[in-house]
Amino acid sequence: MRDVAQRAGVSTKTVSRVFNDDPHVLPDTRALVEAAMRELNYVPNALATTFRAGRASVIGVAVPDVVDPFFAAIARAVEDTARRRGLSTLVTSLGEDPDDERPALESLLGRQLTGLVIAPVGTDHSWLERWRGHTPIVFVDRAPVGLSTDTFTENDEAGAHLATTHLLSHGHRRIAYVGDMVHLSTETNRVEGWRRALREAGVAVDEGLVVSHVSDRGSAASALDGLRALTDPPTALFSANARSSMALAHVLRGRPMPFVGFGDFPMADTLTPSVTVIDQDPRRIGALAAERIFARLQPGGGPGLEDVTVIDVSLIERESCGL
Repeated sequence: MRDVAQRAGVSTKTVSRVFNDDPHVLPDTRALVEAAMRELNYVPNALATTFRAGRASVIGVAVPDVVDPFFAAIARAVEDTARRRGLSTLVTSLGEDPDDERPALESLLGRQLTGLVIAPVGTDHSWLERWRGHTPIVFVDRAPVGLSTDTFTENDEAGAHLATTHLLSHGHRRIAYVGDMVHLSTETNRVEGWRRALREAGVAVDEGLVVSHVSDRGSAASALDGLRALTDPPTALFSANARSSMALAHVLRGRPMPFVGFGDFPMADTLTPSVTVIDQDPRRIGALAAERIFARLQPGGGPGLEDVTVIDVSLIERESCGL
């Protein structure tokens, strides 16, 4: 930091303020400091030790909720892959508020990380560019906004289309979409897959059958009450994520309704009826993300690797559609 300050002709405190995006730094001063950072390939001391230096370090994993079975499986796969390489993992929950994402990630990045795996909740990731040159950063499940980096996502649109088509094949024409945060890219794509399947089957798309913010039993019960109160209620449900599916599975006991869930979840195969799901294979996603970090640490940074990888999903047919 002292070298950057000397090159830019400012104090070390000013360098720190620029690095942390302090809005009170004058534009001309910021430009001088950022130029010095680039020229000196500046990185904070906590990040100076790399995997190539032979010192065991840590892979950070940041997901919306470590309790969610999908994200928990990703984190476990990263951990297993890292352990085989002699590294440990540091896992944190980002929560659902986009404003909480950056402080949580900066806290991780301020540590001695070999790399970082992120399942994002935020709406701007351009600020990570300064870190990306020194720390391999891999996004999973959801693509970054304003940043070009390694990304592993599922084919959300195709999976939702597959789930809805399966329900259509059982004779259903009024199929509700039940999701959580429909503004996220994952659910935006899944809603479109639901719509496309209906259109291709010649079924009118009724946006009144789209329900969001279903993440627990209370919201699931309210959503079902609202759908069943419609003049022309749905006869089947497409649940857009595992958390919504688990809540629905509980609420549907006693008053079952055919449904398919996007994402497998614990005991989905042992419930009565067992739940048909779109399998995302989160363990594969986590393993691929971790392996990409190690590939990027090799000399040359893993030339020829695709930045964005879209992983196919599949239908696991069980009992919940044959009610």
